[in-house]
Amino acid sequence: MSEAIVIAVDGPAGAGKGELTRRLAEVLDFDLLDSGAIYRVLGYAVRKAGLALFDEDSVVQEAKLLNLSFECMDDGVHVLLNGEDVSKDIRTEEAGNNASKVAAYPSVRQALLQRQREFLKEPGLVADGRDMGTVVFPKAQVKIFLDASAEVRANRRVLQLQSKGKSCDFDSVLQEIKERDVRDRNRPVAPLKPADDALIIDSSDMNIEEVFKMATDYITQKTGLKF
Repeated sequence: MSEAIVIAVDGPAGAGKGELTRRLAEVLDFDLLDSGAIYRVLGYAVRKAGLALFDEDSVVQEAKLLNLSFECMDDGVHVLLNGEDVSKDIRTEEAGNNASKVAAYPSVRQALLQRQREFLKEPGLVADGRDMGTVVFPKAQVKIFLDASAEVRANRRVLQLQSKGKSCDFDSVLQEIKERDVRDRNRPVAPLKPADDALIIDSSDMNIEEVFKMATDYITQKTGLKF
């Protein structure tokens, strides 16, 4: 049994998990698992293969063949599918919605469960997702649930898109986030919710430095790791 440390960070889209987990992985020199990206890649691969998102059997087969890896670079975490960088392709609103749809299939989640656990190796892993602390790594030494109001998360997404020169409508983005939240929180398998022993951080009125400080203080308390 590995003695590697697992830091599981769960929460809805737009709460700030990506930036927090990237910083933690870099500072600790831990591997990073972006489970949300796995489902985004799966949705992307399904569409690229000309398959239907509602065809559960086809989605499961695609999940079993998925060959992906993560690379931390200066400009963020890059996602590779069969060696090809698909980071930009999977960061669209459509990709996010497709990910939420394929993630709702119990058989798909089961197919990807062991693959996610295989990312764990010494000295440790920072796992970003929606069920990292409840299902994938239930014995993680550190569990954090990062949340924020739907309105705050929608505004962050709009600003992010605008910084990339893309036009978007706040109300449409907010509606998509709310719909995704309903799917994620109410799916029959591995719904989005805090683990019973998770530290809950509401980032609605916090910047990343404040979130990082609260998280690292908690990690030090639970594991003795120093920052």
